Amino acid sequence: MKLDDFQKRAMEFDLYKMTKDLNDTAFLEKVLGLVGEAGETADKIKKIIRDKGGRADDNDISAIKKELGDVLWYVANVARYLDITLDDVAKCNIEKLSSRKDRHELHGEGDDR
Repeated sequence: MKLDDFQKRAMEFDLYKMTKDLNDTAFLEKVLGLVGEAGETADKIKKIIRDKGGRADDNDISAIKKELGDVLWYVANVARYLDITLDDVAKCNIEKLSSRKDRHELHGEGDDR
């Protein structure tokens, strides 16, 4: 599935009416949902490290895949509320990383490296 196709399908499951007001409950719910699902993903991985010595089985991987799908759903909708396509997000990210790689700046910190 292509990213923009996913984004279009994902909006079918948005329970709120989209507005352009970033103070609106609909947008804030997406941002908070993104953080929550990212946390759930991290928590599953933490428990694999803590309880299983870092060895994920098929059930663990399946559970993480579902959480990553939830993260992707929220990313798609946060972007949609900002009128950004997922293809644009992906393209921008690859361009940023390519520039950093070309300048030998993949390591380090800061957005403007």
